[in-house]
Amino acid sequence: MKKRLTKEKKINMENAKYKKVICAMSGGVDSSVAAALLKGAGFDVMGIFMKFWSEKSDDLQVSENRCCSLDSEKRARQVAKILDIPFYVFNFEREFKKTVVDYFLKESGRGKTPNPCVICNKEIKFGLLIKKALSLGFDYIATGHYARLKERDGKLRLLKGKDKNKDQSYFLWKLSQKQLKHVMFPVGNYTREEVEKLAKEFKLPFTNVKKSMEVCFIPSTTEKFLARHLKMRKGKIIEINGRIKKIVGEHEGLPLYTIGQRKGIKLAGGPFYVLAKSTMTNEVIITGQERDLLQKEISVKDIGWISEEEPKFPLKVQVKIRYRTASVSAKIYKAQNTKYKIFFNRPQRAVTPGQSAVFYIGEELLGGAIII
Repeated sequence: MKKRLTKEKKINMENAKYKKVICAMSGGVDSSVAAALLKGAGFDVMGIFMKFWSEKSDDLQVSENRCCSLDSEKRARQVAKILDIPFYVFNFEREFKKTVVDYFLKESGRGKTPNPCVICNKEIKFGLLIKKALSLGFDYIATGHYARLKERDGKLRLLKGKDKNKDQSYFLWKLSQKQLKHVMFPVGNYTREEVEKLAKEFKLPFTNVKKSMEVCFIPSTTEKFLARHLKMRKGKIIEINGRIKKIVGEHEGLPLYTIGQRKGIKLAGGPFYVLAKSTMTNEVIITGQERDLLQKEISVKDIGWISEEEPKFPLKVQVKIRYRTASVSAKIYKAQNTKYKIFFNRPQRAVTPGQSAVFYIGEELLGGAIII
């Protein structure tokens, strides 16, 4: 199985025949093409499929995790057979539940809106998997993420993927230098269109395969999932109109609401938007004015830097406050203790506690933090 790679699209391909790589294969086109490219470049490749936690319903029937469904495993196994590489399933159900799902539920119970994918990448896909790979004598792990790595000044720099519509660097801001030195992103220098074209050239089985953008371990809606796993307390819905505050209804539980939410508030009139949540008073605060959702500054915590070296402040950067929003120019200031302040050049809508604020300069991801 050979596929010639252009020079600019090679990633850590030196001495390929002496390197052993575990490629995480989800059954999707991106990770499958990643495995094919590695095999074509001469690496000693083993495909693995990671089995994560799936929820059990009241009748003890397991609802499939979309990241590791039976259909996904079947496709991954089929691709490995086509590529003629060994294939194994790693069961990480217990670790995934403890590290990712429990984190999601704990933070949701605190009134936050956490991003479980960031934690999964740090602790499972690039944490547990790397440890497993090294223990088995492998040099690298590879994934189908649209991101790139480049070494400069003795440090690995994490760059956006070539395809700006598919770039997934946002979810990787917690990765360390220790992890990155064992990571490869074979499709990072390709667009999704190029990857799909390669899949056809490699004769890989991808026709009408839908990709979900939802949280993988939630089988239906987030609200229903949280209601099954968290104890909900009803409370007041408070409308703010200028300086006037009034009780306008009753909410079903703080975890069921998120900042900027419009649907599901279940009040006559409107439109209304969730402006804030108070865990102290168990209140959901709403507004009828969308402009009230705009913020010029925010506070963040748990800041981390890909280089593992703190820069000088104030620092001019581009900031993304959620995956599907454009980055905006901002300055980061160091505040007291472990907290930092971010001042945006233009106000941002519905900044949400628990989500990640991720920092870039040009193509390079510098690091990130948790919004508070």
